[in-house]
Amino acid sequence: MKGGRFEKLHSTFDAFETFLFVPDKVTFKGSHIRDSIDLKRTMSTVIVALLPALLFGIYNVGYQHYISYGEHPGFWQIVGYGLQKVLPLIVVSYGVGLGIEFIFAQYRGHEVNEGYLVTGMLIPLILPPDIPLWIVALSVAFAVIFGKEVFGGTGMNVLNPALLARGFLFFAYPAAMTGDKVWIAGKADAYSGETVLGHAMIGNSDQINDPMGMFIGLEPGSIGETSVIAILIGAAILLFTGIASWRIMLATMLGATALGLLVNAIGANEYMRLPFYFHFLMGGFAFGLVFMATDPVTSAQTNRGKWIYGVLLGALIIIIRVFNPAYPEGVMLAILLMNVFAPLIDHYVIQANIRYRVKRAKAARVHIVK
Repeated sequence: MKGGRFEKLHSTFDAFETFLFVPDKVTFKGSHIRDSIDLKRTMSTVIVALLPALLFGIYNVGYQHYISYGEHPGFWQIVGYGLQKVLPLIVVSYGVGLGIEFIFAQYRGHEVNEGYLVTGMLIPLILPPDIPLWIVALSVAFAVIFGKEVFGGTGMNVLNPALLARGFLFFAYPAAMTGDKVWIAGKADAYSGETVLGHAMIGNSDQINDPMGMFIGLEPGSIGETSVIAILIGAAILLFTGIASWRIMLATMLGATALGLLVNAIGANEYMRLPFYFHFLMGGFAFGLVFMATDPVTSAQTNRGKWIYGVLLGALIIIIRVFNPAYPEGVMLAILLMNVFAPLIDHYVIQANIRYRVKRAKAARVHIVK
């Protein structure tokens, strides 16, 4: 309360109160629309959509660990090991990220937004399971400060914060994000541990001829990115609730299909000769498509812009994957690059619409005069 003993902690108190209870704030003047959706409900829906990928990721982390040693323990032992590895990453992500957001909110005297609820879950899901916790904390701090707060906080950022955290790690600490030793927690030395994308990069096509296996996702990789089934469950939730844009999803797949068929026709190496639909199953394509590319803040806002944004994004992913032998993934860099161009796409779409309306108005006036 203003003038109270803990007035300076109003932002912190308000954050906990609105998280537990529905805010009672209403608009007192001007026209407005009454709606049951708000930022908290939007973020909560995305968290629910992420749960299948999270739960499968926990199981897969334990499964890959024991498989590397040739062991086949029970279900709960596998899940227990996965929790042991994944839960600390989530705790560090939320602890550091929310801590920084609370500090900035207190300093500015603003409310604490719920935007980091999703980012705090996304960051651990796109990381290797054995990454050191101090590196995770550093990447979260970089993403929140330079990806969000310097632009004004939630809703003002240009780049997706979760991908910015991964990009920071990829370039600052490449040893923790690449190679065949980082994708399996506590991996046995004699076990390969190479991901599907790693096999594609070095031309081991005989190691990636199991589309159903990739669809299920019991393979090395980032915690939440391996299971297409789990990700599709999340996609269904987001599409049913209207949180994610089906236009961006469909356009991205169309762009990737077009470039995939083109590189199949070129067929200069083993990677190019892989069936185009394998790209939908490999690496972070599905996860990036559902949870990153459709981010309502950093993607295109206009309907026509979403089609353009998605097609270019899908094409760019394939281009980076097959023409850059040092980086077989492509999803992270493609989405970050398209985040930068999204406002420009919307600008030209809006300007084209304005010119069309002006021409139509002029034509109508000429018709009336005649």
